[in-house]
Amino acid sequence: MKKFSTSFKALWIGEIVSEFGGAAGGIINGLFLYELTGSREWMGAMWLVYFIPSLIIQGLSSPFLNHVVKEKILRNIQLFRACAYLLPIIGYEIGTDLGTMIGLITLQCVLGLVQPIYASLSFSILPDLCREDELIEANGMLDGTIRVMSFLAPGLTSLLLIIIPMHYIYFLSTCMFFISFLSLSKIRPQCIIQINKWKKKFWWSEVKEGYRTLFNYPKLIQFTLLSSIVQFAVGATMVINIPFIRSELHGQYWEYAIFSGSFPIGYAIGILLLSKLPKSVHMMYIGIIGGGFSFVLLFFVDSIPLAWFCELFGGILFPIFNAQSAPIFQMEAPRERLSQLSAVRLLFIRVTMPLGIVFASTNFFDLNIRQTYLTIGLLIFLPGIVYFIISNGKPKGLERKSQKLS
Repeated sequence: MKKFSTSFKALWIGEIVSEFGGAAGGIINGLFLYELTGSREWMGAMWLVYFIPSLIIQGLSSPFLNHVVKEKILRNIQLFRACAYLLPIIGYEIGTDLGTMIGLITLQCVLGLVQPIYASLSFSILPDLCREDELIEANGMLDGTIRVMSFLAPGLTSLLLIIIPMHYIYFLSTCMFFISFLSLSKIRPQCIIQINKWKKKFWWSEVKEGYRTLFNYPKLIQFTLLSSIVQFAVGATMVINIPFIRSELHGQYWEYAIFSGSFPIGYAIGILLLSKLPKSVHMMYIGIIGGGFSFVLLFFVDSIPLAWFCELFGGILFPIFNAQSAPIFQMEAPRERLSQLSAVRLLFIRVTMPLGIVFASTNFFDLNIRQTYLTIGLLIFLPGIVYFIISNGKPKGLERKSQKLS
């Protein structure tokens, strides 16, 4: 950690703290809404309120992101989020279920509006804060420590639920995002990149150029499509995870909290193992194959400890794909368009998540919870197997990038 710049450390701390606050707030959002409605459909609706504005902003904002000061926008977004987490408390204090619902829905909408901008800029600023040979380790460190915070947040949240009312935990999220704002204020990029003045008449041509540029990199499109399938599965699990533990397996709140934290702690373990594994396209596919198989296993489990193990297993394997594909994208994409291309990449990835939510919440295919896990698992597992079989060892381009970044 000592070898990294002060600015990267500021980003690292800011990401960890905000992930902790966001994870705690997300758990309370789901539990709060489920207690109010007891409805699987409302769980899906809540996430759609988040993702529909998010996708609209993701698609419209990409040309603008080449023309902003990244570190300034990042810290302002964290301050805005800190204020937004007070909305459910205000709704609850009104004293009606309607007020609480309005607070929850408004919070989800606000988070959906700012998240795509934050995610695109935080991804694209990393090459400005690190040397090229640090990118794999930097991406892995961010990914792994953020997942650890996602693990710690459910545990702490479950303990806080014992001693304080559920809605007051939103104060914790507000404090975490304000701390993140203070940390991000210390970012100073190693190199100053000229910010071109935005010209409104170029908006449509910039949109087309962003997509055209991304499609010039077929390998990156392939990775993006695989990540999109994973996000489809994530969207589905947002709807069915709580009913699976609470209704299917008759678990308690704390058991669901551990289930939520098992994947992040597995992810952190996977990041640690990543440094010991060869950086090759075969290993990347092994990661996504194993991650898909972890969802398939949930079809068969009949106890909560086995469900915890499946989530842990999936968490260990998915970073083998994620942590190796991200630096390749950051290095191959033209630096002057990296913010825009990051937004385009995230749009392809994120658009599948609400489709997964709709798939799981509407029950159009008449699948029960276990069958839903089996379906999404096979959607990841089978393409991974196909790409693993047809891949020809280490492609030269990938090997050169891996050697350069190692």
